[in-house]
Amino acid sequence: MLEFADVDFQFRRGSGVSDLSFHVDPGEVVAVIGLNGAGKTTLMRLALGMLRPDAGSVRLFGALIADASAASWALVGALIEVPLAYPELTVEENLRISCRLHGGDPARVEAALDTWKLTSLAGRRFRRLSLGNRQRTGLAAALQHHPKMIVLDEPSNALDPASVIMLRKELALRAKHGAAILVSSHHLDEVARVADRVLLMNRGRLLGQLDTTGADLERAFFDRIAEDDERYDHIGQEP
Repeated sequence: MLEFADVDFQFRRGSGVSDLSFHVDPGEVVAVIGLNGAGKTTLMRLALGMLRPDAGSVRLFGALIADASAASWALVGALIEVPLAYPELTVEENLRISCRLHGGDPARVEAALDTWKLTSLAGRRFRRLSLGNRQRTGLAAALQHHPKMIVLDEPSNALDPASVIMLRKELALRAKHGAAILVSSHHLDEVARVADRVLLMNRGRLLGQLDTTGADLERAFFDRIAEDDERYDHIGQEP
């Protein structure tokens, strides 16, 4: 569904990502974890064509991201950093617009409102929502059209525990129905619950897969980061 092959991207200020290679298959949840500034959001933006790689390739449904058709993008659901919404429109109006843009069944809007416990807020303007309710609206918009490829950047931000459980259930359901899911987060315990594979990222590079079966997951995470930082600082350049 999604494939990165030797992808490099650098911002003018010098930061960026390098040598990114991984794939996400149908029915699979892949999580990318790392500290703030590790490059997770840049990776997610590359996955959605919001940034174009300086080298390497990104493929969506087998096609180069630059050549992906409108029909292909209609099968993608995404939430990057903050929900995209019209602040002066209501929750329901925003969901209906998103549904139409993705060619979804309008009847799914009511189901999304119910699933994400937004029915009582359906008539409220987006700008008047709390951060948690904005995030739930964004997640509802990203998932209501039953996308085949789901890309979520820090999806549990601002969510209360009940909403985190809802998110967990929805991702499991989407994966069960064959969707490929890419999630970035720094909440280690949460991604370990939902992900089939957890990829560790540091300094703009993927360090490999993190074993989530150990007794002390947090220590394993920080040990890998510390080892990479020490190696980087010792040689004075990226390995």
